[in-house]
Amino acid sequence: MNLQNKMKAILLKEYGDYDKLEYVENYPIPTIKENEVLVEVKAAGVNNTDINTRIGWYAKDDSLENASWDGQSLKFPRIQGADVCGFIVKVGKNVDNSRIGQRVIIEPSLQKINGKQLENPCYFGSECDGGFAQYTVISNEHAYAINSEYSDTELASFPCSYSTAENLLTRTSVNKNDTVLISGASGGVGSAAIQLAKARGAKVIAITSPSKFDEISKIGASKVISRDDNLIETLGKNSVTVVIDLVAGKSWPQFLEVLKPKGRYGVSGAIAGPIVELDVRTLYLKDLSFFGCTVIEPEVFPNLVKRIENKEIKPLVSKTFDLKDIVEAQKEFLTKKHIGKIVLKV
Repeated sequence: MNLQNKMKAILLKEYGDYDKLEYVENYPIPTIKENEVLVEVKAAGVNNTDINTRIGWYAKDDSLENASWDGQSLKFPRIQGADVCGFIVKVGKNVDNSRIGQRVIIEPSLQKINGKQLENPCYFGSECDGGFAQYTVISNEHAYAINSEYSDTELASFPCSYSTAENLLTRTSVNKNDTVLISGASGGVGSAAIQLAKARGAKVIAITSPSKFDEISKIGASKVISRDDNLIETLGKNSVTVVIDLVAGKSWPQFLEVLKPKGRYGVSGAIAGPIVELDVRTLYLKDLSFFGCTVIEPEVFPNLVKRIENKEIKPLVSKTFDLKDIVEAQKEFLTKKHIGKIVLKV
């Protein structure tokens, strides 16, 4: 295949506001190394991490020197975008040529770069360039072939949110005997967690805004409650076995109160605020287990691909935008009025 030398891309020039995002049409197409593949991107999903990275939210001080997933300073310009569906158009010398033409989705939690094991895993579109471009490069192991009737846009809704959700459920060992409470249930990860927990046979209680109750019920929640409700009054103490939390914030202590003894708490987000108050007595007197979930377990993404191919889970695409309209897409994303994913068409 004869490739042009330049491509369209969204460049994050430095930490900051929307003006730090630049749409260009003449950016060099990335070159691949011996254990990598070049993917022609067809669609890429928008995520909280895109915005968090852009504004330096991950930094724990004002220096922005550690404002990334792995605690290091980012190199600019950076092409973001963790959710990708596309086709392999070129392979490195150590990769089988039969992979050319395969439709793939990319595993965003990266254990390898150019086939080499990383000491500290990183994230696609954060510590390395991602999918907000016509082409992207990824280590061969992280490009998963997929056979599905879903559209490119629909498939791009899966990788980040659904692998995060599946990882949360895997780490907390959710099974058919569990009652699972999910915060932030209308977002990409929350809505994915509802479907995936239901696929495991668990009972799901979802927290969202009242305007979204009906739609959240339709995707598998047995009970839906308002994010303004007092959980202890609404559900009762010791009423759930697992909490899947994407919100944190000032109401966080209630999660521990509604967990049964030996309950499990899994977290991968803090959109309502990262600083919470913990009564350690509740933790140890109830024998609770806490799971921070960022790096994806090895079995998670292959299991996710199987669930997609078997149509055990459905894509939830709220709205699509063209690549060049990324600012409008992120503004729409931040209104939090949608259920599921906002996706950029490339």
